[in-house]
Amino acid sequence: MLYLKHFGLQQSPFGLTPNTAFYVDLPQHHEALQVLTTALQAGEGFIKVTGEVGTGKTMLCRKLLNEAQPDWVIAYIPDPFLSPSELRWAVACELGLKHSDNIDHQQLGQLLQRHLMMLASQDKRAILVIDEAQALPDDTLEALRLLTNLETEQRKLLQVVLFGQPELDERLASHKFRQLRQRVSFSYHLRGMSFEEVRAYVRARLEIAGVMQPLFTDSALKALWRYSRGVPRLVNVLSHKGLMLAFGEHKFQISGSHLRYAAKDTEDVQQAAKPSLAWALWLVLSATAGSCAYIWWMGWL
Repeated sequence: MLYLKHFGLQQSPFGLTPNTAFYVDLPQHHEALQVLTTALQAGEGFIKVTGEVGTGKTMLCRKLLNEAQPDWVIAYIPDPFLSPSELRWAVACELGLKHSDNIDHQQLGQLLQRHLMMLASQDKRAILVIDEAQALPDDTLEALRLLTNLETEQRKLLQVVLFGQPELDERLASHKFRQLRQRVSFSYHLRGMSFEEVRAYVRARLEIAGVMQPLFTDSALKALWRYSRGVPRLVNVLSHKGLMLAFGEHKFQISGSHLRYAAKDTEDVQQAAKPSLAWALWLVLSATAGSCAYIWWMGWL
């Protein structure tokens, strides 16, 4: 990105792709990881983490996968819109089960149980991690519950971690999922960041990207918190646009006005007006002028 050298950044600090290199140990994420680790070590069957869109569930999921204990054997399913049969096949493949393609569902179930018992005999923990779990079809949720029926007298053969949006809680609250709901022994709900957490989050990501001095004024940080509602994804979107606008004006700090303009061009922000044609044209012209100035400046050097 053109603004990286302008601000002395080594890499983009506010990307939307979850990158654990930019993980910030926010209190709610730290607590959620502690809940997950404690529950998994205790051998609990179902653990659930929910949060609104953009609150960092996938980042937390990847952090958990990256910090897996040596005795964990993890099956990770990022796209859970699967039939019950597809779920069983996916779990078997992810756990490294060797099988023939022409076996039937009953045979697969038997092989899967034997494989899980073998892992348990080796003091391994089989863990199924499902992201975007609110997308699980009803019959697949029931099949998931039946999978966790596999157990010895001492422990569950398969532990399940569900990451999902609040819609998952709404579905589990229904009468038909009462059996599954009762098996969720640990749960955590991710909240938005406070103002101080937004300040620490922005500072931490800038430092990881290579800049120690503050690039955002206090008014910019307050506007960032207000417009984003403390949602990390929106903080990233608005911060990136703020950097673009400051670069377009050849400034070295992001102000509150930059964030107000950025909010006008961003969906799902709080108290932001809809973008106008004039604003869109101004953004394009500013970015273009900034790019030309940058190229001229580099040529002059």
